[in-house]
Amino acid sequence: MAQPARRARGGGGAARRAARSAVSFETAKYIERNIPNFEVLTEEALCIIEANAETILEEVGVSFPDNPRALERWREAGADVQGERVRIPKGLARQLIKTAPASFTQHARNPERNVVVGGNNLVLAPVYGPPFVRDAAGGRRYATMADFQKFVKLGYMSKWLHHSGGTVCEPTDVAVNKRHLDMLYAHMTLSDKPFMGSVTEPSRAQDSVDMCNILFGEKFVQENTVMTSLININSPMTFDDVMMGALEVYAQNNQACIISPFIVGGAMAPVSVAGTLTQVLAEALAGIAYSQLIRPGAPVIMGAFVTSIDMNSGAPTFGTPEAAHITYGAGQLARRLGLPYRSAGSFCGSKLPDAQAAYETSNSLNMGLLSGVNFMLHACGWLEGGLVSSFEKFVMDADQLGTLHHLARGVEMDENAQAMDAIREVGPGGHYLGCDHTQANFKDAFWKSDLLDYKPFETWEDEGARDTQTLASLRVEKLLNDYQQPAMAPEIKEGLDAFVAERKAAEPDTFM
Repeated sequence: MAQPARRARGGGGAARRAARSAVSFETAKYIERNIPNFEVLTEEALCIIEANAETILEEVGVSFPDNPRALERWREAGADVQGERVRIPKGLARQLIKTAPASFTQHARNPERNVVVGGNNLVLAPVYGPPFVRDAAGGRRYATMADFQKFVKLGYMSKWLHHSGGTVCEPTDVAVNKRHLDMLYAHMTLSDKPFMGSVTEPSRAQDSVDMCNILFGEKFVQENTVMTSLININSPMTFDDVMMGALEVYAQNNQACIISPFIVGGAMAPVSVAGTLTQVLAEALAGIAYSQLIRPGAPVIMGAFVTSIDMNSGAPTFGTPEAAHITYGAGQLARRLGLPYRSAGSFCGSKLPDAQAAYETSNSLNMGLLSGVNFMLHACGWLEGGLVSSFEKFVMDADQLGTLHHLARGVEMDENAQAMDAIREVGPGGHYLGCDHTQANFKDAFWKSDLLDYKPFETWEDEGARDTQTLASLRVEKLLNDYQQPAMAPEIKEGLDAFVAERKAAEPDTFM
């Protein structure tokens, strides 16, 4: 008589080991804060800064060079335009920004990755802009498109990172006038998280919109936000035509812009916290108001990129108390305007992912969480004052972003969290390791690093006495080996391929 087929066992140690070794593409939802914001400015201080910012706009004004259409728009809106200087009457900018939404959804091609920017939410995006990259094996070098693609893959594989970002490094092996096409293509095909558009020239912003029309459909793009882009103000108080041209393209097409002063205190703004906050607010008010002149209701984020300067070397400094004060204060000002807020990141001035980098980055990340930031660009990978995207620091920072998620939860006070049954069960002199409450909660009770070493000294030594950078190098390798490209409809990929090829063929390469 034939024996019945043996039933495969489910669960048990083998199943748990398989689950632990399986490749995971889980991405945590954007942070929803359940903790209060940290506020450093009194009501009186806020009123003084707001009044002073309005005075600057009316008496000093802001400059819109090489942009006659912008000057015409401002004149029609009621501003005093003399040459390229725009003086904005008190109250006008505030009136104009009332049409800007308090929050918006940025759609990803995978709807499960959509993010809501504004309110109590915090969206984390990676480093943006460095021309150099660094890793433990190759050291510091100019970035290539291959490096860019690796960073996009790492961002896709990073659980605590909600957004693919934009120029995660500047690939110098591709022509300046064409690299934006390859960068956007990488974000669109190698990840399914939301991403940022190009701002280095208005036509490149239009290319970004056109590629999104292929990816999402033109009607969907006009009715929904599918890109967030960084529009830096050339502080002090200058709105250059390139950035404004990109802003005009995105606003016209209902796409979000981070309108952000770029402040190095002592060089591009006063050395005082109050003076810098006044200039930040004046610049932000003018830039956001202009976006609403383009298209009322266009989504915007009030930005504040702020650092101080080392008065001996002239180099920017990060993780400093002055930058924290400004970041906290700008958060208060943004909330009073009813606007989403962008600031903070994994900022540091260190040349290596070392102790200096860790101290400064920790200060910078925590001030971002506590200041009420809604969109944190540069959340992982930043090194050497923003000149370098570091592979090891990318995964080190991305791991630590998990602590922000857990801190933001606040303190739960439901019956399970009160743990009265556990306290009764254990009683005086016992321990909680085996009690029912611990057994029911231990898997999710504590945040656990996927990178840092907590082993006993002897085990650590036997495994090679590896420091954090060594562990990070191994994690970079593991994540890239585990990477699997998200599926894309063939007709969409063919459309993107054809668009990129056509645009590249339309003009010769330029490297300036």
